[in-house]
Amino acid sequence: MAAFSEGVGPMLTPGELAARLNKLVISLLLVGHQKCSPEWRQLPRTIRHHSIWLIIKGKGSFTINGTHYPADPGKFFSFSPGMEVERQTDPEQPLEYYFFRFHYTETFDEKEQWISRSSEESPFPLEGMYTVHNTPQLIYLFEQLDILWKRRGHMTAMRRKILLLEFFMTLIQDFRAQKVAGNTTAAIELTQDYMVGHYQEPLTLEGLAQMAGLSISHYSRLFKKYIGYSPIDYLTHLRVDRAKELLMLSDYRLKSIASSVGYTDEFYFSRIFKKVTGVSPRDYAKKHRFVMSADRN
Repeated sequence: MAAFSEGVGPMLTPGELAARLNKLVISLLLVGHQKCSPEWRQLPRTIRHHSIWLIIKGKGSFTINGTHYPADPGKFFSFSPGMEVERQTDPEQPLEYYFFRFHYTETFDEKEQWISRSSEESPFPLEGMYTVHNTPQLIYLFEQLDILWKRRGHMTAMRRKILLLEFFMTLIQDFRAQKVAGNTTAAIELTQDYMVGHYQEPLTLEGLAQMAGLSISHYSRLFKKYIGYSPIDYLTHLRVDRAKELLMLSDYRLKSIASSVGYTDEFYFSRIFKKVTGVSPRDYAKKHRFVMSADRN
């Protein structure tokens, strides 16, 4: 289990966590800020709703499915339906925490097909207790969510959604910073940026690993944990995304498009494109190509 997690479930890497959260549509049910009394205690109960708590002051102890966890500043808890939970504060240092309750569904587009799963079919990717380091930023986001929760309106609801995404992004960045040392993080980012700017060139795994100053196996492993893709898969997606743009917005021959995104063999490019998108480049162009109107202004 990762150093930043003491959760009750298997811990995902930051990249995997981002991939899972990206597929979820999350709706808030309640947002709050609580200052506990010295005698505060919740007897054992079965959790009915998903909720996230961030401890900001005081001390206490939470028991989840029979396992005891310390509740003190910097501890982050994700509770899921069905958990058996008991919570209490230290009377000398009463707990203070922010929380939000939510429900969600998994809905995402894969190869131009929409896939939907209920929360029962798709467990929430965070479960149990975690330690976070960037507590001030998470507190700020909780404060803003709490303020917006007391307001109504469509623009407010949209702002809450943006803040919720920012909250999870900040959390993932916190986990990532804990998992990967600073210099290694910079090395991975360097090669990621290099691929973005040079995807059309004949890049190799060996060359990228050398740029990062790491062995090929160590580089590949860290890149996958950090980014969520292997280096080659990341490069492939960059190339395919650029090819999609060219197929939609231009009439270039397939060979020219393949060459412009780093593939000398148009047939190999077609196989890669279909593997990633589920359709051939020609079928993709037929479906998505932008046709200029002859009588446009």
